[in-house]
Amino acid sequence: MIKKFIFLVLVFTLFVNATSVNISSDKKTTVYTTFVTKETKILPVNMDYNIPYLQNNYVAFKEAVAFKESQGKYYVVNTLGYLGKYQFGRTTLQRFKIYDTEAFLKNPEQQEKAFLALCKVNKWILRKDIKRSVGKTINGIKITESGILAAAHLSGAGNVKKFLRSNGNIRFADAYGATIQSYLKKFSNYDVSNIEADRLAKV
Repeated sequence: MIKKFIFLVLVFTLFVNATSVNISSDKKTTVYTTFVTKETKILPVNMDYNIPYLQNNYVAFKEAVAFKESQGKYYVVNTLGYLGKYQFGRTTLQRFKIYDTEAFLKNPEQQEKAFLALCKVNKWILRKDIKRSVGKTINGIKITESGILAAAHLSGAGNVKKFLRSNGNIRFADAYGATIQSYLKKFSNYDVSNIEADRLAKV
């Protein structure tokens, strides 16, 4: 009788230990799974958001325009003869006394300076329209200064002026179908306050 009792106690003890191990293992698995899940959720929070192209500043603005125009490539010439990272027309370049287009394509620094100079000139031409129109909604699009400058790069300041002053009734599209409205929307809300309006901007 005593032997049978001892045997049952041993069996019960082994059963309890085995169950404890399983529970412990399950807990470890649960804890591990939870840890992995939490790590997966936390990873994006730890990403470095202090990257220039993620900020809505001038650098982000010009790179966004460049990507739209040429995928950011300095040496590109499109089927209509527009040149470089920002797809300048030859007449626009001549305004800044740039006549050697081959040299221009090989000169990233000059292309960057030309883009900034054109933004300054366009900002001066459109200064009154920027003051009157920023904050308004035209054809469902909220008008911002960066959107206006991007649209001016696409179509010329004169066409943007007509669009804004007609409350969106006079429109423009380039040979590839890009419109003033699409640029106003796509390039809105960048901080381009550091661009100074300058009628005589030079490269």
